[in-house]
Amino acid sequence: MSLSGAALSQHRMSKRHRYIAWAAGGVTVLLGGAVAAYATVATPTLPNTSAAARPKPAIFTGNAFDTCTAPSLAAMKAWRTSSTYRGAAVYIGGKNRGCAQPNLTASWVKSVDAVGWKLIPLYVGAQPPCQSGTRNEKMTTANAASLGATDGNDAIAKAAALNMKPGSALYLDMESYDVTNTACNNAVIAYVKAWDHALHAKGYWAGFYGFSTTSAKAVVNTTNHSEIPDVLWYARYDNVNSTTTGFPFDAKRWTGHRRGHQYAVNAKVSHGGYTLTLDRDAWDAPVAVVAK
Repeated sequence: MSLSGAALSQHRMSKRHRYIAWAAGGVTVLLGGAVAAYATVATPTLPNTSAAARPKPAIFTGNAFDTCTAPSLAAMKAWRTSSTYRGAAVYIGGKNRGCAQPNLTASWVKSVDAVGWKLIPLYVGAQPPCQSGTRNEKMTTANAASLGATDGNDAIAKAAALNMKPGSALYLDMESYDVTNTACNNAVIAYVKAWDHALHAKGYWAGFYGFSTTSAKAVVNTTNHSEIPDVLWYARYDNVNSTTTGFPFDAKRWTGHRRGHQYAVNAKVSHGGYTLTLDRDAWDAPVAVVAK
């Protein structure tokens, strides 16, 4: 059953309170679907962006997961050999990032890349001014564009420090909010466009994570398509492991390996003697390009 926008937002932001436990033992839970494939493909055709100036993206297609704290290297190696997962989202920065990241270092990134993981860098930037609850950083209608540029450059710096070079896709996490609030919605779009512009200027692909009924919908519905996200990662909890079946928007949008779908949340999954509480993602989109 699909959750309401408020419930979705509560889920994502509650990750800062989530206890992440990688422990020995547990029942193995397998996802359906084939083992992921990975290839570098031609640059997708994108609307009104400086695609030609950026390196070609590295495309990953297959099963991915996201969890609040990056797992240990030992756990990642175990999962690489005993699960169908090949993609993993990691929270690289943002003032609203909820969990400590003791494992997420440049060395860890190189090591997990070397054993075959494809990383999905996620940045939890400023949240909407009308969003309920307390956040470490909220935009205002006055500073949305300037803050988006600042946070975009910070995301680039965080990615570069982790050996994620130009050609990587970085994903902006925007939680649920009242998209019928025009002023709030306009602030979010201004922030997103400025964030995207900052990434494009430095050779990175701009991704966006949001909810199909709220924040992602707002990006989809914007009429000015300059600097819109290159990749759409949408949360729709329908338990459908696909980026095409049940796609909630115009089927012609974000085609050509530019979609991620978070389809289930808060599942305890065990592989190779390690257990993780994770969210499940169907992935067909750019990932990080790791410097060797």
